Amino acid sequence: MGCDGSVLIMDENAEINAGPNMGLRGFEVVDDAKAKLENLCPGVVSCADILALATRDAVYLSDGPSWSVPTGRRDGKVSISFEAEDLPSPFEPIDNHIQKFAEKGLDEEDLVTLVGAHTVGRTDCQLFSYRLQNFTSTGNPDPTISPSFLTELRTLCPLDGDPFRGVAMDKDSQLKFDNSFYKNLMNGNGVLESDQRLWSHPSTRDIVKRYGGNLRGLLGLRFSFEFKKAMVKLSSIGVKTGTQGEIRKVCYQFNK
Repeated sequence: MGCDGSVLIMDENAEINAGPNMGLRGFEVVDDAKAKLENLCPGVVSCADILALATRDAVYLSDGPSWSVPTGRRDGKVSISFEAEDLPSPFEPIDNHIQKFAEKGLDEEDLVTLVGAHTVGRTDCQLFSYRLQNFTSTGNPDPTISPSFLTELRTLCPLDGDPFRGVAMDKDSQLKFDNSFYKNLMNGNGVLESDQRLWSHPSTRDIVKRYGGNLRGLLGLRFSFEFKKAMVKLSSIGVKTGTQGEIRKVCYQFNK
């Protein structure tokens, strides 16, 4: 498991169906790009490279930074759902996230920086609605949620509501890549429990504060700069090169 396009495989036992990958979408963009590239230069550009490049472009088109993406990855030939079950989960404590990132050569700053990608996009009600009512069997909501945001989330995700309803992970700024995600954490407006816990954990709080502060906008620039570096590190984990793996003909299935 690594940056080898294994998450793109569509099969009932593939990584895409692992719990931590719930809600991943947009793979049709990668499939479309692959089809066009195969027409122009068959067997040259891997799905893993397309995914890394598409991620960079999606950030840039959301008013975020751009960066040089190292290419030359090859596609993996294995995709097993249970191997991805150990990915960081929004239900886990921050210490677990720190440990899992460390196992991949990433530190606490990388963790907080990369989670900042939640400044764009949505998550499902089912991944956080447990925080809104009887949190940890106390009969009360998660006390780290601000009262006004709690009311908003309860309206979006009522007890009898659609568990798959999408909710923005960055309140009031879901379409723009900026540092408002960290400001929201500082104000108790984090949607996922693991996101909000970054503000209360002693190893990550200062990093959130550094990114979420407001020093004439300079801290937002700092986040963008660090995000570029962290993404290059992340996209270099577990890559396959040379004769390893393959160059898939289509991204959603292995070559036959």
